[in-house]
Amino acid sequence: DLLFHTGARSLSTTAQLQAQVQTKSKKTLARPGVRNIVLVEGVRTPFLLSGTTYADLMPHDLARAALKGLLNRTGIPRDAVDYIVYGTVIQEVKTSNVAREAALGAGFSDKIPAHTVTMACISSNQAMTSAVGLIAAGQCDAVVAGGVEFMSDVPIRHSRKMRKTMLALNKAKTVGQRLSLVGSIRLAHLSPELPAVAEFSTAETMGHSADRLAAAFGVSRVEQDEFALRSHTLAKKAQSDGLLEDVVSFKVPGRDIVSQDNGIRPSSMEQMAKLKPAFVKPHGTVTAANSSFLTDGASAVLIMSEEKALAMGFKPKAYLRDFVYVSQDPKDQLLLGPTYATPKVLERAGLSMADIDVFEFHEAFAGQIMANLKAMDSDWFAQTYMGRKSKVGAPAMEKFNTWGGSLSLGHPFGATGCRLATTVAHRLKKEGGQYGLVAACAAGGQVTRAWVCCFSSAT
Repeated sequence: DLLFHTGARSLSTTAQLQAQVQTKSKKTLARPGVRNIVLVEGVRTPFLLSGTTYADLMPHDLARAALKGLLNRTGIPRDAVDYIVYGTVIQEVKTSNVAREAALGAGFSDKIPAHTVTMACISSNQAMTSAVGLIAAGQCDAVVAGGVEFMSDVPIRHSRKMRKTMLALNKAKTVGQRLSLVGSIRLAHLSPELPAVAEFSTAETMGHSADRLAAAFGVSRVEQDEFALRSHTLAKKAQSDGLLEDVVSFKVPGRDIVSQDNGIRPSSMEQMAKLKPAFVKPHGTVTAANSSFLTDGASAVLIMSEEKALAMGFKPKAYLRDFVYVSQDPKDQLLLGPTYATPKVLERAGLSMADIDVFEFHEAFAGQIMANLKAMDSDWFAQTYMGRKSKVGAPAMEKFNTWGGSLSLGHPFGATGCRLATTVAHRLKKEGGQYGLVAACAAGGQVTRAWVCCFSSAT
């Protein structure tokens, strides 16, 4: 969850900031003896439909572009960063530690350690909270976190039997052994193994889970299509109004300069109604139009201790105050993490839903969003499944994903978390808000209900 404060007139000292925050808010979220950690800047490459302009690249190319964009946007010296953490889901085997390869390619000092994390759709959230942990522990003062996903070229493996034969061939010492192994190959061995966006523990695709979840909460096809149309319409307006400031242009080698997301496509309810169910056939309600699409993209944020940021002349966008991770049953509650995590992080911060000015939830599926909103607004669900006395309440829609979301902007699995965090900071500044909250569901029934942050304006 992100908590932000605007209206500060000076960034010279923590005391001045806190004094001004106090005049505008019910409470400050600073904790005695705990370092203030700030979001200085966030950028991302344009998010593109997989198989389009980025198709001939590799993941580290996109990650490198995001890191270069962050360097250019902030002007931070390339040796002033203490650590780099990146998130990704489907790893390219040639660059398994994509954080390190991208950092070197972007020109960061080779003395800066870097590692890669994976936590499904909240991988860059995990990268950011890892950065927060490093700074809070006093290990670092400046950490770059980010994420990348490249769905245009995913690893496709030979079958297990074929892999075993090939490994044995590599060890064979005689021509006879090699001929014997080659002779053992059958046509069925040549069938490839394609990666699947499915739960290992349940063998169910996330889309199928979303369809069942929508049915369980009585979310209709019309409701899902309406929400998806809302996402695309709001994203198109935000793009046209120049609000998506985190996007940095990228010159694709051998191709044009890419400057904006290409998946934003407002349609009509009539057109969307023509699409057939994508997962549960023939009566499901989740379609290609109300689901997020396969996306290529990368993101990066600069996170620092407040004292270091101010000493270097930066004007922080946000204080990163708190975060919560939760996990649920991956079978029946795979996508309900936001419902479980929201009350926990609000209680930790001493806030209520009414205190939050900006909500940014990851939109994996329109049905998933609508189911969570209904669960959050249900006393029965809170009492029966969460052990709580009453519901936390659903976010007001005028505060919710008002610049579009993953359904329209795109969802590169490993990169979305940083987009959500940066969007909250920008929305709060634009809208004059104080507190913001980010949430994202993930495979495995996990969620980050990431930060409660105080936003400070640079005016």
